[in-house]
Amino acid sequence: MPVPVPRQRAIPAVECGQAPAASPDSGPSKEQAPPGTHQAENAATRRENTRENPTEKREKPTDTSTETSTGTSAGTSTGTGTGTDRTPAPGVRAESAAPTNLTVLLIEDDPAGSPIVPDLLDQSGKPIRVRTARNLTEAGRLLTDDVHCILLDLALSAPAPARTNTDGGGSGNGGDAEGDDELAVLRHVLELAPRHAVLALTSSSDAERGAEAVAVGAQDYLFRDELDGRLLSRAIRYAVERKRSDSAERRLAEGRLRAQENRRLERGLLPTPLLAGSPLRFAARYRPGRSRALLGGDFYDVVRTPDGTVHAMIGDVCGHGPDEAALGVELRIAWRALTLAGLCGDELLGTLQQVLEHERSDDEIFATLCAVDISPDGRRAGLCLAGHPSPLLSRPGTPARLLPYDNNGPALGLLPGARWPRMQVELGAEWSLMLYTDGLIEGHVGGGRERLGQDGMVELVRRQRAEGLTGEELLRATVNEVRELNGGELADDLAVVLLDRTA
Repeated sequence: MPVPVPRQRAIPAVECGQAPAASPDSGPSKEQAPPGTHQAENAATRRENTRENPTEKREKPTDTSTETSTGTSAGTSTGTGTGTDRTPAPGVRAESAAPTNLTVLLIEDDPAGSPIVPDLLDQSGKPIRVRTARNLTEAGRLLTDDVHCILLDLALSAPAPARTNTDGGGSGNGGDAEGDDELAVLRHVLELAPRHAVLALTSSSDAERGAEAVAVGAQDYLFRDELDGRLLSRAIRYAVERKRSDSAERRLAEGRLRAQENRRLERGLLPTPLLAGSPLRFAARYRPGRSRALLGGDFYDVVRTPDGTVHAMIGDVCGHGPDEAALGVELRIAWRALTLAGLCGDELLGTLQQVLEHERSDDEIFATLCAVDISPDGRRAGLCLAGHPSPLLSRPGTPARLLPYDNNGPALGLLPGARWPRMQVELGAEWSLMLYTDGLIEGHVGGGRERLGQDGMVELVRRQRAEGLTGEELLRATVNEVRELNGGELADDLAVVLLDRTA
């Protein structure tokens, strides 16, 4: 035989429609009563509660008040100002504790508990659970996460402390301040429950006050003396759905605003080339590996110093998350500052490594980098490689080729005290120099595991240039073909910089 489920306190089981039986000798029973005895049990419980607290009958009648429409009984009061708590006892089984879908909190200060709310049913025909609070203090206690809607009687007294008259004429709750006090109560409720729907109840002769309540923030207002169950049930459902819709729309608008701000911030972190006065043409393509991001771990920059030298740089922080993107921005800004300060080659890269070591969040993080300084006449360049792929040089009448990388130094952040030799490269009178990150060459070719690699990239660029593509068109066609060969978006960040000099 199953063991009866004990209850921790003898209060009406308002959600399941059952109440514990009462005994004159032993007090309220702690066993779950069998079905079919609800009315007798409710009567016995009310008689028992009346014997235990005789004043409660005078203070709040045992007539179910606002709960009669839901098939429940008024909860046991703990004294004046405690409110009516309709939450189930801890011992009630979960499957029988909450058959209703909606819970409403009624805030009205009628001490006798006279019902102003008729029978309520939700859209599925189930009774709507109603909790009653006599003041804002009780409302704060009963306002749990399962409450969907608040019914606020605008005739509720203003919350304490009340304003006092300087002439000693009383508390200041009445007279001309009455209307303001009603809205003050509503504002207090809206602050107390910003995520809950609120319906204001007023008299039919005070429609203006109801309209003001909606303007303050209530979802709707109803006339207290014209309420019926069907109208109020529909109004509650409408208010709940409207609040949900408004909340979802507000969250969507906030999300869009944050996304716009993030995009503006990321665009501001992307470089603006400083090439004023230089005959060189500049083009770049950038694609972060992160979805819906504008910035990844790759970074680049191009500046022209007062002596006419054009300095170009491209780098790649290992990884492509937000931390790597932030570190890439720091390295790019540091590189520009050091370059404009006159540093170049090994001295610049050594200082940049110190910046990386101080700014990185983990000792395992490193960055590769390719730096080129092009002489003012545009015919020669110095090249420094820190673990980075060598640039691609194209000249008229000559197939595109990779620049030498025999003296390639280690990536930044790997070896303390490392050196990065500077190589001198002859460019000629007319040329095109392409700097890129490994995202361009590590994509797959077809459905297999084969990668494009540097050789595949060189052939691809040669073919594109043979078709007459240059500048932005060349970069766009190259990146698009790399993506097509990969069968979709590339997993890694990608950055490409193109500098052209025409005769």
